[in-house]
Amino acid sequence: MNFDKDLDARGLNCPLPILRAKKALAEMTSGQVLRITATDPGSVKDFAAFAKQTGNELLSTTENNKEFEYFIKHK
Repeated sequence: MNFDKDLDARGLNCPLPILRAKKALAEMTSGQVLRITATDPGSVKDFAAFAKQTGNELLSTTENNKEFEYFIKHK
């Protein structure tokens, strides 16, 4: 999937991946896509809730080798 900005949140625990994603999205324009890579298992639920609360679109969530990859489209 194509993305405009990449955020490495590996090794960070809640709420840091969400806070970093929020900051990255604030620097982006509407329609751009942010890719986040995280290792916190709790981030799956956190990013789903974050997208719903902020109106951004969670395009996909994948897990590979205990790493989670999220694609969020800026509202």
